[in-house]
Amino acid sequence: MSAPETTSPKQRTGKTFQIALFCAALAWSVSSRLLSSSSAEGITNRFNADWATPILGALFLLFLLAVGYSLLDVIARRSASAHESLGLPNRPTALREWLIGAALGWGMVLLAVLPMMLAGDLHVSSWFQPRAFLVLLLNLAVIALVSLALETIYRGYPFRRLIDAIGPVAATIGMSILFAIVRAIEDGASRSAVLIAFLSGIVFSIAWFRTHGMWLGWGMRFGWMASMGVVFGLPVSGYDFTSIIQTTTVGRSWLTGDDYGPEGSLCMIVALIAGLVVLVRVSRQYAWDYTHPPIVPGGYPMDIAPPPAHAAMEQAATPSLVQILPNTPQGRSLDEPPAS
Repeated sequence: MSAPETTSPKQRTGKTFQIALFCAALAWSVSSRLLSSSSAEGITNRFNADWATPILGALFLLFLLAVGYSLLDVIARRSASAHESLGLPNRPTALREWLIGAALGWGMVLLAVLPMMLAGDLHVSSWFQPRAFLVLLLNLAVIALVSLALETIYRGYPFRRLIDAIGPVAATIGMSILFAIVRAIEDGASRSAVLIAFLSGIVFSIAWFRTHGMWLGWGMRFGWMASMGVVFGLPVSGYDFTSIIQTTTVGRSWLTGDDYGPEGSLCMIVALIAGLVVLVRVSRQYAWDYTHPPIVPGGYPMDIAPPPAHAAMEQAATPSLVQILPNTPQGRSLDEPPAS
């Protein structure tokens, strides 16, 4: 008697189960943010190193998110690694996607800040000391980690589970609304800032749909935050980074965003629309490589061997070679010229 055939566990893919995974991932994300923040503060206070609180908190948050999402994948019977659960698949274009995204994020912020510069509503001061450059590098590291954590929560594992449950359009709108609500509650955003948070959620979600990965979106978020907080010295969602350049805004709130920064300026809406157009154009090849299903001619794959029965029929139907001689009249040699 032959041994029983072993099969791998079947994935759980029902819509109700996907919603349960989404809710669990969302709850884990909230708990991870609270736990990472309190843990980082406790450790840095113990060693009198308050300067390390932001970067330590971001590292704890990413670690907890990776562990929690991987466990949820195990429950769903998916064989995914930690970086795939976070939404960072291994691919040869990962670095290039990230750099393109960083340039795109920087360009959108520049487009939103440019009207403030032309209106003369920005007052810039500089701080050039050896310690300032160390602070600059630390802030860039913090922004890199925080931007990854934000994209992981809003465009990572929970987002993919919501897509499986309710579809891409509803999932994009739902996560964008959630992002705007969190901005309004946590950061005290104005109405214009809440609207911009919703629109930016849609743009960053489209970045994921174009590549089925977070490399492009992570780069966009990093360029977005770094250009605002470090390059231009402006508030990022109401938070001021210590940078070499410090900028204060004076003038109309719809133009400057006041203390909330460019994310509260209506100019950012125009920048997001322009950024979306550029995003679609620069990600055209990635959309083809990573999102389109492989082409199967006639509905059947052409790179597999034919069935044995079909190959036997072809061999049986192959005719033998037949020699065809020239057609010449009877009684005349091939070398004899034709009669005139």
